[in-house]
Parts: sequence; C-alpha cells; structure tokens
Amino acid sequence: MAQTRFAPDRGLTSRMVVTMFFIGLLYVVVVGVLVVLLKGAWLFVLLISAALFIGQFWFSDRIAAFAMGAREVTPEQAPELHGAVDRLCALADMPKPKVCIADSDVPNAFATGRNQKNSLVCATTGLLRRLEPEELEGVLAHELSHVAHRDVAVMTIASFLGVLAGIITRAALWSGVGRSNRDNNAALAIVIVTAVSAVVYVISFLLTRLLSRYRELSADRAAALLTGRPSALAAALTKVTGQMARIPTRDLRKAEPFNAFYFAPAFSMANAVQLLSSHPTLEQRLDQLGRISAQLGRP
Repeated sequence: MAQTRFAPDRGLTSRMVVTMFFIGLLYVVVVGVLVVLLKGAWLFVLLISAALFIGQFWFSDRIAAFAMGAREVTPEQAPELHGAVDRLCALADMPKPKVCIADSDVPNAFATGRNQKNSLVCATTGLLRRLEPEELEGVLAHELSHVAHRDVAVMTIASFLGVLAGIITRAALWSGVGRSNRDNNAALAIVIVTAVSAVVYVISFLLTRLLSRYRELSADRAAALLTGRPSALAAALTKVTGQMARIPTRDLRKAEPFNAFYFAPAFSMANAVQLLSSHPTLEQRLDQLGRISAQLGRP
C-alpha cells in the first residue's frame, strides 16, 4: 500500500493476497466452464466477463456511493465532518478523500475507492447526530484505514465474482432446468452451469466473509493506534451497535446488502449469525481495543 502512518498489517496483506488468488482461480473456472459449454460464443463470454470485471473495478466507488445514498458535501455544508477528516488525513499523511453524507437514520459510516486518490468516506446523518466529536474521529479513522490498506478495493473485487455467479445461477434456473422441450445436451449444460455457479457463489461468499471480519479488526487496531484514543472508538462501537436494535426493521433491511462496507453491521445483535456475519462480534472488537488501551497506558 502507499506509505501512510497507519500501522501496517502483514496479516491483512497476506489474507488479501490469498483471497484474491482463490477468487481469481474461481473466476477462471467459471469463465472456463462457460467457454467449454458455449463453444460457439466463447469470444462473447470472454469479452463480457472482462468488461464486467473492469467496469466493476473502475466504477465501484460510484456504484457503492450511489447505492448507499452518499452525496458529496463541501466544507461549508459540513464543517465539523470535513475538519475531522482533515485532521486525520494530516495525522496519517494521506490524501484527503471525498467527504460524503448519506441521509439515513441508521448510524453508520463507510469508505470506498480503488486507491487513495480515488476514494470517499461517508457518514450517515444518524451517526453524525449520535456521536461525540472524539467518537466520530475514531470511526472516521477506522474507515480511512480501509482506504490506506486498500482492503476496500479487494473486497469490491472479491464480492464481484459472487455477484456474477449468483446472476448466472438465477439465469440458468429461470431458463428452466430439465424442461422436456430441451434436448438432453442443453439440459445437462444448464445443470452443470447452475451447479458450478452455485458452488462458486458459496465459496466466494465464505472467503469474503472471512476476510471482512479480519479487516474490521485490523481497521479498529490501526485507528486506535493512529488516534491514540482506543476508548473513543470503543465508545462509538458500543453506542452504534446498541442503537441498531432501535432502528426500524425496514431501514435495516435496506442497509443489510452493504454490511461488508459498513463500520458496524446493520442488524440487531439477536439476529447476528457469526458464520455469515461480515463483522466480528462486538465483544471481540472491544476486547482488542481494551488490550490496545493497556499497551498505550490509557484508562
């Protein structure tokens, strides 16, 4: 990653490399199966796959920002938010990303972008209303560390194959597996594509979940060390997680598809399933911050 004052994390780097290797391998398998089964359209398959992959990488930040309702704000419109980002970027010695706000009562924040020069950090109106200034800085430092470590870009690319496999699976199912008016070869091809795509989707889902949980712990650690106030980040985590249970279910369901990008998952703790969760448990995150506080000699 580009040099910043965020603490490097070799564990995160190695996990990103391994995840990208297996995701790339799965991607090759999916495209290879399609090329073999659709011999007459192999060039079309390769071109579409490449176009989708490149488009997802180059436009991921815009897609995510639009989907989550982020709108860029000026320093005049949000002076406190810009001030916090300015201080943290100066402290971390990194370029300032675009600063955005999402009109949502769900208290959360996220960052996205393929690199430090093409990134944004966004806070919801619900988060800005609930957190104290030092707590907000802890959350923003957490999000900026995702940009510095480039794990946002890796997560975007890693999740793309799962989305593509899901689309292929649904398309194959909608086309009618094993219909009587299909010849045996076509029916067999549809079954194979559906099965391979389903397996790829499951593996991709589990890989991204495992990486996502580790990267959240890494971002917590990097933010706490950069700001020197792990207790402020712990307070923000406790407050945000506790407030989730008070958010209407309809709003939480709208936010759930983007949980991998959020500071805290948008569901109540009672409904969280650790194996499927994009984040470590609150207890794990607070325990780590407690150890960092002890190392720094902070109360």
